[in-house]
Amino acid sequence: MSAPGRAATGGPRGPRLPDLRPRRLAALGRSELTLLVRNRAALSVALLMPLALVLALRSTLSANGAAAVGEATLTGGIGAVLLLVVYMNLVSAYVARREELVLKRLRTGEAGDLEILAGTALPAAVLASAQSAVLVLAGAPALHVRAPQDPAVLVAAVLAGIVLLAGLSALTSAFTRNVESAGLTTLPLFLVSMIGSGLFVPADSLPGGVGRVAELLPLSGVMTLVRAGWAGGDAALLAPAATTLVWIAVTVFAVGRWFRWEPRR
Repeated sequence: MSAPGRAATGGPRGPRLPDLRPRRLAALGRSELTLLVRNRAALSVALLMPLALVLALRSTLSANGAAAVGEATLTGGIGAVLLLVVYMNLVSAYVARREELVLKRLRTGEAGDLEILAGTALPAAVLASAQSAVLVLAGAPALHVRAPQDPAVLVAAVLAGIVLLAGLSALTSAFTRNVESAGLTTLPLFLVSMIGSGLFVPADSLPGGVGRVAELLPLSGVMTLVRAGWAGGDAALLAPAATTLVWIAVTVFAVGRWFRWEPRR
């Protein structure tokens, strides 16, 4: 039975937007981190797959004779971290917590809906931020490339990417029946982003019409900002920033409409 004043947990009803309380959010995050550490498969994917993709990305770019291979490898690596650590990891986490009735039980307590979703995403967000920082601080010297020329833009891009992909993971979980099928439901966005958002294939190498469509993909604005933060200069930031904000707004609405708190019956 729901707590007083709380909407029933059945069906695809989404989250209300209460105030976030840091202590409660941290407690939820610690619980989720414990579950992540115990799940060796998920932890391995979160820690090792981004590194494997960075190595694969470097060899692919080198084979294509791309300019500034080092910078392209590191910016693409940041995108890979966001996709693997935040998006793909969190879809499995949300589905697992839903199927185990953890979300339902949390929802009958004091924690608000947004706190529950954010607390579940907190370890992945921290891990993605840490891995992105390692790519910047250790990857640049290792690959003999210059440091980011506009760190503020780069940091803002990574944070926006975390928020966007956390929201998209919550949305994708609504259409994922169980943890085993999460690999299938996350695959379309993963592949489209890897190719169309400029992670593996340089964005400027896409044909004109395809390139214009690719600029509107969910992760394309984030990756444009990541590259702009690294390269600096007078890159036009308004369009990619607007694209990212629109996708965040659409995702928040969709999560509020379709996110599921209980298993399918």
